[in-house]
Amino acid sequence: MENQKVHLVLASGGARGIAHIGVIERLEAAGNEIVEVAGCSMGAVVGGLYAAGKLKEYTEWLLELQRTDVFRQMDFTLARHGFVKGEKIFSTIMNLIGPQKIENLKVPFTAVATDLKTGEEVVFKKGDLYQAMRASVSIPGIFTPVSYEERKGHLLVDGGVVNPLPLNQIKAPEGHVVVAVDINATGPKPAIMKKDEEDQDRGWLNINLNFFKSNSGNQDPGLMDIISASYEHMQNQLILRDLATYKPEYLIRIPRSTCGVFDFHMAEDLIEVGRKAYDEQIIESNDAQSFAS
Repeated sequence: MENQKVHLVLASGGARGIAHIGVIERLEAAGNEIVEVAGCSMGAVVGGLYAAGKLKEYTEWLLELQRTDVFRQMDFTLARHGFVKGEKIFSTIMNLIGPQKIENLKVPFTAVATDLKTGEEVVFKKGDLYQAMRASVSIPGIFTPVSYEERKGHLLVDGGVVNPLPLNQIKAPEGHVVVAVDINATGPKPAIMKKDEEDQDRGWLNINLNFFKSNSGNQDPGLMDIISASYEHMQNQLILRDLATYKPEYLIRIPRSTCGVFDFHMAEDLIEVGRKAYDEQIIESNDAQSFAS
């Protein structure tokens, strides 16, 4: 796939969304032009930063993160709606993009969130870019939700609750192609990911908060294990449903076993996972359409 007009759809999936960066790198290296991006949760963050021309700076910041840095970014709170405010985490993004309107971006961008009161999908194609990304990534029960300015008393949470891979928001004209990146697929952990027995594939959070830690491996999951697995199973089923209706020309699948939701300190490996997935599923495939079946 070279020199194509690409409409890119990026799925939700916590830290696994860093793999989207590797896919974008490969797309551009092949001479493709990304003419539109739609994203959910971490897919909205990566997609929004790309549309704003700040993905390179964000990538450089991610690559410097150590596990302790990620932990320091977590501003824990006793609020009823979630135990992480997210102000520290998202301050970096705000500093990078500044005040920007989605409708003024050079690359058309769409983010999706969920209205917690009605269960409706909330689509951002205009308005404040930062607020759209912040709402889209608000994992229920973890990050505090975002007030919805257009509806008094309504709160917005992660778009992955209703639409983790927003293919329905893309309408590519004839001659253009849709590339979707699903980071909730089933399958084994990619070999490139470094083995970290201490984390036991659950991420740094379980190490620092014993309350969430599993007592005996997979046989006795902790609270974080249960929340994460339940949410990921739900998203996977929603994605499979939508793929039957909205078939992209190219679909790249990355297993949800790749890393934990908060493993942002693994950015270097995760970007390489995205590159490898592109190479194996697009470049080396003789039948790219099979990935959308």
